[in-house]
Amino acid sequence: MFEHLKKILSYESSERLKSENASKSDYHEKQLQIATAAIFVEMAKADGDFSEEEREHIVISLKNRFGLEEDYVNDLIDLSQSELKDSVSLYEFSGVINEHFTFEDKYELLKNLWRLIYTDKTLDKYEDHLIKMIGGMLQIEHREIINTKMLIRKELNIE
Repeated sequence: MFEHLKKILSYESSERLKSENASKSDYHEKQLQIATAAIFVEMAKADGDFSEEEREHIVISLKNRFGLEEDYVNDLIDLSQSELKDSVSLYEFSGVINEHFTFEDKYELLKNLWRLIYTDKTLDKYEDHLIKMIGGMLQIEHREIINTKMLIRKELNIE
């Protein structure tokens, strides 16, 4: 399955999918899944420690958002880590998200990113910088990013 997912982003794969009359929306959905997983993984790694708790949060978030099986999500996470190594910046992933997510979808993603950050009950300076950068790339106003932070801190009972 990992190889199948990896081929989704390649040019050859997109041409093959078109020739097999595969649904264009299926292709975009797979791209969106990979982009979302990549944003989650990058956030989890921001403080230098990608913990098992953070991975579990990502798995649950992706399963809930896309209705995926756990094995598929684990392959998706592995693929997104590989894609992140090959990417120039997060803009290629945020671009896919901006193209296909509504504002409400992006807001929910932002809330889940804050929940991911607070898995260890602390906010590292690198996490703080990255979430503000990602929020900006997702076209969410800085004020809303901070309001969401406060909402999640309250939800998780973090002082």
